[in-house]
Amino acid sequence: MNKNSEMQELLYRFIQNQCSLKEIEKVVNYFKENKLTEDFPEVDDVINYLGQTKQIDELSAQRIILTIMSKDCEIKEKQSRRRNVLKFTSIAASIIILISAGWIFQNNFFKPELKPFIDPNAITLELSNGEIQVVASNKKSLVIDSDGNVIGNQYGNKIVYNKTNIDKLIYNTIKIPYGKRFELQLSDGTIVNLNSGTTFKYPIKFIDSQKRTVFLDGEAFFKVAKDKKHPFIVNADNLNVRVLGTHFNVSNYAEEKLTDVVLLEGSVGLYSANEKFDQKKNTILKPGFKASFSKSDKQIKTKSVDTNIYISWINGGLTFREMTFKDISKQLERHYNITIINQNTKLSEEKFNASFSNEPIEKVLSYFNEIHGIHYKIKNNHVLIN
Repeated sequence: MNKNSEMQELLYRFIQNQCSLKEIEKVVNYFKENKLTEDFPEVDDVINYLGQTKQIDELSAQRIILTIMSKDCEIKEKQSRRRNVLKFTSIAASIIILISAGWIFQNNFFKPELKPFIDPNAITLELSNGEIQVVASNKKSLVIDSDGNVIGNQYGNKIVYNKTNIDKLIYNTIKIPYGKRFELQLSDGTIVNLNSGTTFKYPIKFIDSQKRTVFLDGEAFFKVAKDKKHPFIVNADNLNVRVLGTHFNVSNYAEEKLTDVVLLEGSVGLYSANEKFDQKKNTILKPGFKASFSKSDKQIKTKSVDTNIYISWINGGLTFREMTFKDISKQLERHYNITIINQNTKLSEEKFNASFSNEPIEKVLSYFNEIHGIHYKIKNNHVLIN
């Protein structure tokens, strides 16, 4: 977490009176070090130092002043009470100005609700009521719906949904940030492996009278539980992938020109999201083939492929076949949660074949350095290539 994000989270805890003495000292020292207490700050200062600010009401503002004034005596006991009150009241006032000015600028009026800070690098689960929960992939816990019912269990890097008595479609949405992967077992037993940079929306329980429909933005590998009465449909924006029970991979990143579907076993039907499935008219994919759906002209092309190339990511691997370095860079950014700045325009269009098995980014870059002589530097999750 960077310094601004850390301070933003501390301020939210501070407003809710959940800060320790040590954390309050950090708040005070931060504003002193950045000289934010000398003059009235501008809205730009708020955005620059704190990012997106949250709401604050009058009572919360008063609590900040009283809290800092009372803690002041504990922090600086040897100084006079009068000097402390004046000094830290000024700091408290500046904190209030920073938070409220940014919020007023964005919202124009006060609201009492305060939303907790969420680390952008965390896996999150959004419930049907809009509540967002952070999923810590190193723990075991119960999965609770918006009504407080237990609907599943989390086992580290996997969530397993139970068969409940719910009789209506209720969706959860899970978001996987760059650099992470996750696994779901849906209520029908279908296994879904989710790649980094993926958003996946799905029912917490499939309803007997309806198709099993899920929504994918990113990449996922599906092992669909067989159910002839209820087709399983993956909606990838303008493309629907329809199956009854099979193993296949779908890659549908927003920044890519194509949506790719690779079939390992069984069969899948591909058709536009705005039309009904017709087995005689639509594209039917066979095992060992890849279908590429063009987002621009809505055309589908198929070809025979080595399917292992397209599922190596499940175990942390990376495989590139006749891929430009420009496209490789996109995959590396998602896989390692880094930013690549390539100033070598010639390198961008060079094509490579390479395979890596859960290697660190340094080893991947050293490979390209050996075969192409690239010059690169790594600093703070940024890679500069020249």
